Amino acid sequence: MNYNSISNPKVNSKDEWSSEQHSLGFLKKADKMPHRSVSENVLFDHIPKGAIRVLDLGTGNGRLLRLLKNRRPDISAVAVDVSPPMLDAARKNIANEIDVEVTEHDLEYTLPNMGNFDEVISDFAIHPLSHERKRSIFKEIYGILNPEGVFCNLDNVASPSEKHHVRFLYAIGFTPETVSKSDNLLSMETQLTWLKGIGFEDVDCYWKWLEMALLIGYKL
Repeated sequence: MNYNSISNPKVNSKDEWSSEQHSLGFLKKADKMPHRSVSENVLFDHIPKGAIRVLDLGTGNGRLLRLLKNRRPDISAVAVDVSPPMLDAARKNIANEIDVEVTEHDLEYTLPNMGNFDEVISDFAIHPLSHERKRSIFKEIYGILNPEGVFCNLDNVASPSEKHHVRFLYAIGFTPETVSKSDNLLSMETQLTWLKGIGFEDVDCYWKWLEMALLIGYKL
């Protein structure tokens, strides 16, 4: 079992990400994260050609959605986040996109009724959730996907050892002391098993570097 695959008491993610200092500090380092553009390009390769409507869970500053809109300006989207500083940044980044709705919601709770989507994307947002909530949100995502829809989750997964975890932290500019206290990592294998059990097809890790992994499943 991965050393960090067990739910532990942790800092409430909403409280942590409500801090402007914490949120903006993360964004500054996240923009320089190694191989991030590579992983995002792989994600974009799996946007269905006929996709019309996309849900971005944990949009942060709207980076991923803005890049997607540059490629697919025809797509409409809903961007969800809980952090006020992140939501402010997202609205600024995608202010000119009249077909993008930015809304506040805490992913710890059941997703609100937003209709159905051709694609659900998430960018380093689901890993702070409790493991039970991870599984339940995967089920909710499956339920709101249209037939032939796809779920692309680019996120942090648990390392096989603490040594490997610390190596990853230093590689992305963090330390065990400065990393987000709300992180609650789970093994990639467990998440892939859950996705398959929920009903997703062609489930796999389509890209991985250390703790960064792109997990994808289709609703066929």
